[in-house]
Amino acid sequence: MKSVLNFYKKHDALFSFLKLLIFLYLFIFSLELMGASLKMFGKGLASDLIQTTTNPLVGLFIGILATSIIQSSSSTTSIVVGLVGGGVLNVANAIPIVMGANVGTSVTNTLASLTQINRSIEFQRSFAAAIVHDYFNLLAVLAIFPLQYFTNFLGRIAAVMGQEFQHIGGLKFLSPVKALTRPVVDIFKSWIGDRALILLILALICLLFALSQMVRSLKALVVKKAEAWFDRYLFKTALRAFFVGLLLTSLVQSSSITTSLAVPMAGAGLLTIMQIFPYTMGANMGTTVTAILAALVTGNLAAIIVAFSHLLFNISGIIVWWPLKFVPIYLAQKFSYFSIRNRLIPIMYILIVFFLIPIALIYILK
Repeated sequence: MKSVLNFYKKHDALFSFLKLLIFLYLFIFSLELMGASLKMFGKGLASDLIQTTTNPLVGLFIGILATSIIQSSSSTTSIVVGLVGGGVLNVANAIPIVMGANVGTSVTNTLASLTQINRSIEFQRSFAAAIVHDYFNLLAVLAIFPLQYFTNFLGRIAAVMGQEFQHIGGLKFLSPVKALTRPVVDIFKSWIGDRALILLILALICLLFALSQMVRSLKALVVKKAEAWFDRYLFKTALRAFFVGLLLTSLVQSSSITTSLAVPMAGAGLLTIMQIFPYTMGANMGTTVTAILAALVTGNLAAIIVAFSHLLFNISGIIVWWPLKFVPIYLAQKFSYFSIRNRLIPIMYILIVFFLIPIALIYILK
């Protein structure tokens, strides 16, 4: 027994890393399970919402609401592509829905930050890291949507690109993350059946436990100089952080997962908001890859135009806000400082921004 304890003390960094991998898997599994349960609740509702789009402004808020409900911009985009391909929705109204989906998908990492709400310093760091993604997406919509509304520049450029790439074909590839977690999620779904509420509660319990243990493991690794490793390699420069976000999201096919991964790292002090900002922009770009490849496989011009419009929107947002990055970073830091005064503030922020405002404006504008 003594020799085992001595071995553990001597290699505690290795054990911390192994624990991190285990709880990272549990964390990703909990996100997949939560997404599966929410899709049971709301995928039909999201589809119905999108079909009722009457103008681009309504479409923008429908995109935010629908994606906030099902927590998957890929699912929202897939529904939109299917409706456009079927002639139910025109491209001009579809593009704002995709823009709104970009905003709605950031609710997942914001929710993930709430697991640290009882620890003020950690919560302040993790909440700022989460909502900088929100603010970037909101500011991108603020800058791009009026121009798109009056000129349809995204649709025009995407149409040219679509005609060039329509017959090029596509590539389907399996996300290793989904390959590892989806079978376990399917097992739980078969055990529990269509009881979405039980799945959601189980997912939240797993999420809370996994995040708390990830933060502990990350803290132990920080003591062992993992922070220097992140600074020296993965996040040494903003451009490198951007490509880490882009490649990782392209690989796992989910910006919700990759941006949520940054939350506990920020809470543990492993990453700063300055490093996370370009990483989230890369994640935004990476999440468009799956839809583009899927659209190219179909060869449907309307589907390809919608997919390329999503990519062009993210590129446009980066062009505008990367040089002005101090704006979303400043807003995120200030609001996170304000939020630690009262635990209700971040909860109300999520409810108001992602649900109440879109619902109210959809009702008013229709």
